[in-house]
Amino acid sequence: MLLRGSEINSLLLRVLAMSSTHKVLRKQTIPWDIVRCPSCLDYVERQDKNFVCINPVCNKAYPDVDGIPIFINQDSSVFSLDDFKRDKTTFFKKRGRIIEWLNQNLPSISHNLTAKANYKKLSNLALNGKASARILVVGGGVTGQGFELLANNPALELVETDVSFGQRVIMICDAHDLPFVDGSFDVVVAQAVLEHVVDPFRCVSEFYRVLREEGLIYAETPFMQQVHGGRYDFMRFTYRGHRRIFRNFEEIHAGITGGPGMALAWSWQYFLRSFGGSSRAQMYLTILGRFTSFYLKYFDYLFKHALPAYDAASGFYFMGRKSKAVLNDKDLVRFYDVPL
Repeated sequence: MLLRGSEINSLLLRVLAMSSTHKVLRKQTIPWDIVRCPSCLDYVERQDKNFVCINPVCNKAYPDVDGIPIFINQDSSVFSLDDFKRDKTTFFKKRGRIIEWLNQNLPSISHNLTAKANYKKLSNLALNGKASARILVVGGGVTGQGFELLANNPALELVETDVSFGQRVIMICDAHDLPFVDGSFDVVVAQAVLEHVVDPFRCVSEFYRVLREEGLIYAETPFMQQVHGGRYDFMRFTYRGHRRIFRNFEEIHAGITGGPGMALAWSWQYFLRSFGGSSRAQMYLTILGRFTSFYLKYFDYLFKHALPAYDAASGFYFMGRKSKAVLNDKDLVRFYDVPL
């Protein structure tokens, strides 16, 4: 039996509705005792629909939009407060239901080899005999692979932030100027974030500032990946380059998140997309690319610990501990032939 176009569309929407899952999210609360003005780091107080810095020299106001405080220092950010008050698209574009369904159900060209094991290790290190730990999540609008191990642990207090509204986001802020007092978090997580900031060194210095003594950092950042953040995609890092931005941290563990197979799949998909002149053509070419290259990521299990793969990997992770010692650049270069 042949289906007409309208019947196919109706069937697709019914399948989409059936496949939608609504997870019960653990309620987060903003820890107001550590919140500060992102411009001068002085206290803020609630005044009508704004949060206002009490410093008379600063006295900046930050709006509340539908219960989400917008702590953006627009003097140094690429975003403005009006972007959020007017609900303009900042980082994440709004996608239709069918596009979202296709994105979730087509075979993926990406696979994170290490995230689940890393988040399990991070959870254990964060608690380490303690009853609880406070974790700042930078870029929490869309959760990355393996993140559920943190989200589902009731002993971990998550403060999930982003520069876009999202289901789990409780505060809008820019990583270049974090609105928190010094030494207020046990852990900072930045999964797939540092490629989207204009100054990753400044952001990492902010991570360092808000971490407690011997606090933990976990970051994942791409190396061999094409542009995937539009106008907000700025940086890529080699393995050594990634290590250097965390030079004020003692390394606990570091390595590959996605290997040469995943990098090749990304290149093939974007090669095909280059033939598309319209958004519809690019969508069809993306589907073709995913169906013809998704299997390449599985080769990365062979390359996971291979030294040559570090020069061709899709991305890297770094897990470290806040330290007073600084990694010397000569040491960074000296150990090129082996992972640090």
